[in-house]
Amino acid sequence: MVHQEKPTRAKLTRPVALARPNRLTDTARMKRFLPHVIAVLLPTLGMAEQPSVTVFAAASLRGALDEVARGYDGDVALSFGGSGTMARQVDAGAPADVVLLAAPVWMDWLRDRGAVDPDAVVDLLGNALVLIAPADSDIAPDPADLAGALGDARLAMGQRDAVPAGIYAREWFEKTGQWEAISAHLAETDNVRSALALVARAETPLGVVYRTDAMAEPQVRIVYDIPKDTHRPITYPAAALTDSGAAFMAHLRSEGARAVFARYGFEPRPE
Repeated sequence: MVHQEKPTRAKLTRPVALARPNRLTDTARMKRFLPHVIAVLLPTLGMAEQPSVTVFAAASLRGALDEVARGYDGDVALSFGGSGTMARQVDAGAPADVVLLAAPVWMDWLRDRGAVDPDAVVDLLGNALVLIAPADSDIAPDPADLAGALGDARLAMGQRDAVPAGIYAREWFEKTGQWEAISAHLAETDNVRSALALVARAETPLGVVYRTDAMAEPQVRIVYDIPKDTHRPITYPAAALTDSGAAFMAHLRSEGARAVFARYGFEPRPE
C-alpha cells in the first residue's frame, strides 16, 4: 500500500547562507578514501575468469584432459572422439576453440584444408603402444605370432585407416610381417577407447591401445610393450583456433598441466 501525506502550507523563512565547499578538504578526503576503494576492487579484478573455451580432443585424452581443464581459470567444454571425427567436425565449422588430436596426419589434413593456422600448431604430447589382455586372463601370446594366439577370436584395435592408434598398430603388424595373417582377425573400432572397452569386458582376448589407456583401465593388463621403432612416433598435435583458444593452449603447456599429463602416462614434448 502507498501512503500519501496531506499537503501543508510552507512557512516563509529567511534564506540560510550555504557554506561554500572546501575543495582542499574534499580532495584530502578522496585521497584517504581512494586506497580503500582500490583495496576492495583489486581482488575482484584479479578473480576475473578467462572466456569460456570449447576443446575438441582425441578420445585417448579423456581423464588427463578432464583434470587439466579443471585447473583452468574459466569454463571449459570438452568434446572427445576419434581424431578423424574431431578433425572432420572442425573442418565442417563446428565451434571449437582448440583441437587436440592423436596423430599429425589429421592435423596435416586440417592444415591442408585451411582449417587451422600452421603457425598455431604445436606438438604437445607423446605416447606408447601396448598389447593388452583382460586383467583376469592368463593368455601369454607370442608377439610375433598373434594370429596363432587368437585362433578364431579377434584382436581389438582402432580402425586401420582412420583411428591413429589403429594406424600405428597396422604399421607394427606390417613391420613384423604379421599384417596379412592378422588382418582377418580384427575387431576395429571408431576410437581407441572403444577398443579398450572390448578387452576390459573380455569380448576380445587381446587388443592394441595406448599405454595411457591401459593405465587408466583396471580391467586390463599389459602383456607386451610394442617397440617404438616399429611404427611412426606417436605425437599429439594441438592448435588454437581462436584467441580464447590461445589462452587455453598456454595453460596446456604450463608446468602444472605437464605434470598432470605425465602422471597419466603421457610424454610432454619440450617447448
